[in-house]
Amino acid sequence: MAGAAEDRHRERRLAMVRRQIEGRGVCDPRVLEAMRTVPRHRFVSRSLASDAYKDHPLPIPAGQTISQPYIVALMAEAAAIGPDDRVLEVGTGSGYGAAVLAELASSVVSVERHRKLADAAARVLSKLEYANTTVVCADGSQGHLPGAPYDAVVVTAAASSIPPALVDQLADGGRLVIPLGSPSQSQNLTLITRMGEETTSKRFCPVRFVPLVEES
Repeated sequence: MAGAAEDRHRERRLAMVRRQIEGRGVCDPRVLEAMRTVPRHRFVSRSLASDAYKDHPLPIPAGQTISQPYIVALMAEAAAIGPDDRVLEVGTGSGYGAAVLAELASSVVSVERHRKLADAAARVLSKLEYANTTVVCADGSQGHLPGAPYDAVVVTAAASSIPPALVDQLADGGRLVIPLGSPSQSQNLTLITRMGEETTSKRFCPVRFVPLVEES
């Protein structure tokens, strides 16, 4: 029975990628393969497992959500992650995004401010054998200096402005993907690229994320 259930989940996952991700313009083959591989149903409660491959956010504890798969894929593609890259994720949540990034990168540090979420995500990632991923419970707006510099930083919460620490921890040529704008309204998914001491920016599309909370 367990094998049959996993087969059904896999069929739903492949259909999701084909229709909702590749069908909407995400074309990086490594990102598409990562989305086909990561079992999203393992990152939500059992009661929501049947909805795991629908292309919308789902609730998780602490008033947070597991992001819409299309947006996870879009952010990963925008970050242009190579197999040797070191990646910082801000906002672990369920751990699903970290797993996708772990399929693409050499190593991932994921920072989560909610202890229960951080611990739960670390357990799932360990069970799924993502040994190249470390979950840290801390203020994500400050990044994680011990692992810097990072080739890519992916922020899964909305900020009204770019946290300086995240830019400082980018490697030369590094990419920061972040939803920018008022947390009470839709934001713009934005790519920041660091070249020496200068940065460039590119907007992608409107998104809606929970706010990035900075510790006082």
